[in-house]
Amino acid sequence: MLDRMDRKILEILQEDCTLPVAEIGKRIGLSTTPCWRRIQKLEEQGVIERRVALLDPKKVNAGVTVFVSITTSNHTKEWLERFHAALADFPEVVEFYRMSGQIDYLLRVVVPDIERYDAFYKRLIAKIELSDVSSAFAMEQIKFTTSLPLGYAAEEKRT
Repeated sequence: MLDRMDRKILEILQEDCTLPVAEIGKRIGLSTTPCWRRIQKLEEQGVIERRVALLDPKKVNAGVTVFVSITTSNHTKEWLERFHAALADFPEVVEFYRMSGQIDYLLRVVVPDIERYDAFYKRLIAKIELSDVSSAFAMEQIKFTTSLPLGYAAEEKRT
C-alpha cells in the first residue's frame, strides 16, 4: 500500500517526470533528501517502472489510431507464443491485450494513414493464421492519459 505522500509524488511524476526532486518535495512539503528516498523506493519496488517522453503522434507521422479486434480458433500455447512473437515485429502495435468476451485480442495500432494500415494488415495476416480481424479507425481522441488513478492505491487488495 502506498501512503499519502507516495501518492502525491506519483501524481506529480505522472504529470511531469522531469521536475527536479527539490521541486517535487517543495510541492508536497518534504525536503529534497526524503523525497528522493521515496522516489528511489518506489522505483526499487517497481511502482515506477520507467520514465518516458510522450510524443505528439501527428508530429511523428503516426496520427491514425486503429483498434484491431482479433478472433482465433486456435488457442494452443504454441500458437499463442507464435502470435506474441509475430506481434513483437510490428512497431505499429503500441498496445496488445488478451480479452474476455467475443474477441480474443485487441490491438491499438498507430500509422500515418489508411494505406499504411492496409500494408500492416497484409503483413500481419501473412505472419499468422487468424479467424477474424476487424478494424475500427478512431475518428477523434476525446480523452488520452497515461496517468493511473491513485485513489485505489490506498486500499488493500481484495482477495
